[in-house]
Amino acid sequence: MLNKIWSYFFAVALAAVAWRLAHGDTDVVGTTMAAVFDSATLAAKIALGLIGVLSLWMGLMRLGELSGMIGVLAKLFEPLLAKLMPELPKGDRAFGSVTMNLTANLLGLDTAATPLGLKAMADLQRHNGQPDTASNAQIMFLVLNTSSVTLVPVTIFLYRAQQGAVAPADVFLPILLATSCSTLVGLLAVAWWQRLPLLNLTVAAYAAAGVAFLGSLIAYLGTLSADMIGHVSTLAGNIVLLGLIFSFVLTALVRHVAVYEEFVDGAKEGFEQAIKLIPYLLAMLLAIALLRGSGALDLLLDALRWLVALVGIDNRFVDALPTALMKPFSGSGARAMMLETMNHYGVDSFAGRLASIFQGSTETTFYVLAVYFGAVGIKNGRHAVACGLLADVAGILAAIVLAYWFYG
Repeated sequence: MLNKIWSYFFAVALAAVAWRLAHGDTDVVGTTMAAVFDSATLAAKIALGLIGVLSLWMGLMRLGELSGMIGVLAKLFEPLLAKLMPELPKGDRAFGSVTMNLTANLLGLDTAATPLGLKAMADLQRHNGQPDTASNAQIMFLVLNTSSVTLVPVTIFLYRAQQGAVAPADVFLPILLATSCSTLVGLLAVAWWQRLPLLNLTVAAYAAAGVAFLGSLIAYLGTLSADMIGHVSTLAGNIVLLGLIFSFVLTALVRHVAVYEEFVDGAKEGFEQAIKLIPYLLAMLLAIALLRGSGALDLLLDALRWLVALVGIDNRFVDALPTALMKPFSGSGARAMMLETMNHYGVDSFAGRLASIFQGSTETTFYVLAVYFGAVGIKNGRHAVACGLLADVAGILAAIVLAYWFYG
């Protein structure tokens, strides 16, 4: 699957270059070549930037496993994850690492989520009978990861505040609802593909608890100002991280674990993993750079504008689509598109708000798949890409509907 997608990216980029050359745009050649070389630099920069944080969290995760704290956390969600990943043996450590990653994503702790996710992929790989092909459990985990609900998207509030929004946090509820739709569709798609029985009391109980929690959170945050929402969210995230770090180390000490030596051994694994990521990152970033440099995404946007005008429906949502189209490929690219839309149309305009919702409700699917699969040497992603993109499409469509519902 990944081989075909990578090849399609090249074919589409080549067609876009040919189209622009045929219309006299010779600058496209230089732009595309510059994007190719930039992708190589970016791949190395990202991988090197991951070395420190990967080493840190891999070392801490080693202490968390030896102290038994991760096992305690795993028991909170093991009944649900056991239904979603039935091939995992009861009590396996993968339940703990998956729980840690999904919790980090839920709290918007990006610096911790990636290394914890890579650890989860490595733990799931231990039960993979075909090491170069993604297992059902790994696909379920990745789709949940790429579509994961983020409770409070603080960075988007900050960008809106910097652009002068009257109420920077007024996109909170639309983002939460849109990303919830994305997660639900991704979960159902994988469950359908893998023939997982979701109609049972365990799943229903967790779903009810999740709805109750989200309802309580919305009610509480509704009483706070935008500045206080950001402050409370950041404080809660930092408390969680510090709590995990101290509990892992101190509990390991109580259990007479050689904490320094074990941390160093775990950190070494993080260093090695970061270096192994470079070829996989380069491959995906190269294909994405070609799409951007060739103008293929711009041509797609123009085609969508033409189609919407042809049908005769309200086309205000098209102004924010660059963010949505870029997000599956590049987080930084989507962020730039969002800021450009805010600057051009106004931060509190329909397009400005919708771009914020797009940014908060979808994920960099291709980047995540390249990094996570590359970390464990998987070449055949099976239905992971299809289900991940389906979740993205659901998030995009939900964002558009919610924007019209909330902002008219």
